[in-house]
Amino acid sequence: MRRNKILVAALLALSIVACKSKKDAPPPAAVGPVPDAEQMAWHKMEKNAFIHFTINTFTDKEWGYGDESPELFNPTDLDADQWVKVLKETGFKGVILTCKHHDGFCLWPSEYTEHDIANSPYKNGEGDIVREVSDACKKYGLKFGVYVSPWDRNRADYGDSTYVTYYRNQLKELFTSYGDVFEMWFDGANGGDGYYGGANEERKIDRKTYYHWPKTLEMVREIQPQVLFFSDGGPDLRWGGNELARAGFTNWNTISSDSIYAGMAGIQDLLNKGSEDGKNWVPLEANTSIRPGWFYHAKEDSLVKTPEQLLDIYLTSVGRGSTLLLNVPPDKRGQFHENDIASLKGWDALLKKEFAKDLTEGASISASTVRGEDDTYSANQTLDDNYDTYWATDDAVKTGSLEIDLGESQQVKYITIQEYIPLGQRVKEFNVEAWLNGKWEKVAEATTIGYKRILRLEEPVDTEKIKINITDSKACPVINNVEIY
Repeated sequence: MRRNKILVAALLALSIVACKSKKDAPPPAAVGPVPDAEQMAWHKMEKNAFIHFTINTFTDKEWGYGDESPELFNPTDLDADQWVKVLKETGFKGVILTCKHHDGFCLWPSEYTEHDIANSPYKNGEGDIVREVSDACKKYGLKFGVYVSPWDRNRADYGDSTYVTYYRNQLKELFTSYGDVFEMWFDGANGGDGYYGGANEERKIDRKTYYHWPKTLEMVREIQPQVLFFSDGGPDLRWGGNELARAGFTNWNTISSDSIYAGMAGIQDLLNKGSEDGKNWVPLEANTSIRPGWFYHAKEDSLVKTPEQLLDIYLTSVGRGSTLLLNVPPDKRGQFHENDIASLKGWDALLKKEFAKDLTEGASISASTVRGEDDTYSANQTLDDNYDTYWATDDAVKTGSLEIDLGESQQVKYITIQEYIPLGQRVKEFNVEAWLNGKWEKVAEATTIGYKRILRLEEPVDTEKIKINITDSKACPVINNVEIY
């Protein structure tokens, strides 16, 4: 009896040692730049809305000249609650409002100009649409962001240093009076012809130096440290080189910000693809409008993108590792048009239909190799609904496979894969195979993964097994989520 007890104790000790050894594998070290906390939260938002609404809505223009009278701004039944409620119901996480476009008209009562909502008929000059949208975002749990055009075709002093002071004063108003701002958006339109207080002339500025951007952005960060800045090349978020919400088929979240400048050759292609060896984490925000234009035009009521078109846009933006920024412009009433709402709801229904059942639920999964033979990094970590667990290989192993057994033959149309980007973006190439006719057959291939990659098969396949093959990676792959639909 005593001998049996000793044997049991010895086996238990060996078991403890074995278990301990399987938990000793250290996590992979980060590779290259990684997202900070605010960028990581932004990645997880996936779908945000742009709202273009200003005096252009009433003049039927895309770019106002700056000579428009504030009296033209007169929405008859504005309902910011309707905007944000519709966006909440259709899966958006944030809203960016055009507080000031190139025409210079301000949607809030600014202390520093007469060219604003206070001099319009709206609410007898007592209105503040920035506040209405900010309050609606708080009510429905969406994050609030601002677009503030650096170019101002109304200001007489645009091009002088006094205008930069004016611009900064307005940023102070917005960032101190309306609560948390998750993103500040400014585009590359700077200088050209304009009203400029009656001068009616063309003015050019040096985009690199005129605004003293480092000082301007530092001022904003001192007020709200969490804000992310979007522009063509960052510093926090970058343009994708087009207004089609089409991220590059290869899409690195990294670029070298100090090597990018306005007008450089090939900049749009660089912004679209990113740089594998970029020194900064500056992810792509893919933007487009639900209509041909950015502002509302009645003639475009029949040209609203269909749910099917919006699904395609989702797959070339979120499905390629970027975040989607979709513009929905209110009409002259100050409401989302019925056609736009119908399309948004149809799109949301289509997304829910296409991604209704994750076939990995109840499936079994195995990996070709596991880091340190440690269960902490096993293939099962990709199916556990925990963002911060992942499958990983040993440092020297830069390729590997995940095999998912669905248990029975199922129709497969989409494969979703996510990299654990807090440790950097790594995968350079991968493919997907399906078990067909008693053998593995390649059904899709791609390059980068990043935060999320969604592959839509050209032809759905009926299969009981799917294999994901990482064929090239900058370092050991770290995959934290796999879904099959």
